[in-house]
Amino acid sequence: MRKHQQARLLASLLLWVIFHPVTLAQTAPIDITVDPILPPVQVIESIQDQITSVNQLADVQPTDWAFQALQFLVERYSCISGYPNRVFRGNQAMNRYEFATGLSTCLDHINALLAATSNNLMRQEDLKTLRRLQAEFTTELATLRSRVDSLEVRTATLESQHFSTTTKLRGFVIMATNAGGFGGDRIIDISGSEITRFQPSATVLYRASLFLDTSFNGTDLLRILIEAGSDGIEDNTGGFLEPVLGSVLDYSAKPPASNDRFGLSRVFYTFKPAQDLEISIGPDVRITDYVDRNSYANVSARDFNTLAFVNNYILLPVSGPSAGAAIHWKPRNETFRVNATYVAAEAANPGNQGSVRAVSAISRILYPNSRGESGLFGDTYQGVVELEYAPSTNFALRLQYAGGQVLDNHFAAIGANLEWTLSPQFGIFGRYGYSWYNNTAFGDLNPQYWMAGITVRDLFKPGALAGLAAGQPFVEGNVGTGTQTNFEAFYRFPINDNIHISPVVQVITQPGNQATNGTVFSGTLRTVFSF
Repeated sequence: MRKHQQARLLASLLLWVIFHPVTLAQTAPIDITVDPILPPVQVIESIQDQITSVNQLADVQPTDWAFQALQFLVERYSCISGYPNRVFRGNQAMNRYEFATGLSTCLDHINALLAATSNNLMRQEDLKTLRRLQAEFTTELATLRSRVDSLEVRTATLESQHFSTTTKLRGFVIMATNAGGFGGDRIIDISGSEITRFQPSATVLYRASLFLDTSFNGTDLLRILIEAGSDGIEDNTGGFLEPVLGSVLDYSAKPPASNDRFGLSRVFYTFKPAQDLEISIGPDVRITDYVDRNSYANVSARDFNTLAFVNNYILLPVSGPSAGAAIHWKPRNETFRVNATYVAAEAANPGNQGSVRAVSAISRILYPNSRGESGLFGDTYQGVVELEYAPSTNFALRLQYAGGQVLDNHFAAIGANLEWTLSPQFGIFGRYGYSWYNNTAFGDLNPQYWMAGITVRDLFKPGALAGLAAGQPFVEGNVGTGTQTNFEAFYRFPINDNIHISPVVQVITQPGNQATNGTVFSGTLRTVFSF
């Protein structure tokens, strides 16, 4: 296409937009603010949302009537940008300031082109069109220039006062009140030992997390996470009455320190040696950051609270502080992705001293007299391979295999993880697992796990989220006299973008896989502050 034809097309499209503003997508700068709660892979993906080709816009197809015009504006003039999730939203309404932003960018490119070529580049009617556009949006363009000047001053002030040019500080604080009780005369644990005969008291608990996220080239991430929390798994009804099979509040179990002491919770580095390949390595990682993720049940600060609903309980027995590495491979334009990770508990301990901290509570019950070796290749480690199939943003299926050593004993497990967005408001999800644990205190076991649920978005208020889930974390007839079943319902109500309040109800039948235990019930009021 010759240059004068390109300029005529650009001018014609801009003139058309003046009279049809509702069909052009917003061209405001991309917001790359990253939710601090997100796993590292999603953080990296959010940083890289700037587009250079119209083919990177997921909702723009070659059959669309404006495809050629959009292709020309994106690839030739860089006049159009997408949203952070790489969609264009071509039918969304826009305001005059948003259009003025795009117009200003395009006019700058055209002026540069005119200055570099002959005066016969454009026809007189096209030049008149551009002049009319400039006159029409004089007020908006002037306002934008004043905003840019003000932003430059504020940016200069920030650069002179902030503590790092490469690091961002983000975080969140969870504060919760919890109360509940149980039916019957007493509660016994999975091995038959008595836990209590008295109803638990109401409690107040918290978790504070500070993220130091550093990027050196825009495609990498060095994360240091500092956390503190209240008194561990027993600071809530579920964790006190059923501490073994995942009934504890997830954010109560996760902090590395308690009693107002901050500790390191993550130290890792993620980088991309190739376009389709991402690698994470670190001396302090969690395997759940890299596998078994789910858009609806994965982060207890924003969705479900019950530990056994956040991840597949029997798939990941080494889920605490570990050293290790993870690989994510997603071929371009393909519908599948491969995730693989290896973690070792007590990797910094060369002398096999002390207990192994990283194993799940059920592992200690299954192997009460085993300890294993420490170090990077000691006897408490595990690896996971996960194949993810996602033909669209509305559906994902993940198939998993895990294996390793837990306290000097071999285990293996297979799992499935499903999420399906039925509409912008409704989503369903579920997990399933089947495992092999050998030489346990109960013999050779094949426990199963399942959970399923539904979420509803924007219920009663934009940005709200409601969820309901049920599941059985450890289905094994040789352990206990019954099968524990967990239920949870929550409603997340947004006060604003940074504050959410969530009432939560939890019910546990046959807790601890003990048929003689009465039903446990609890209520929690969770408040999350993010910044």
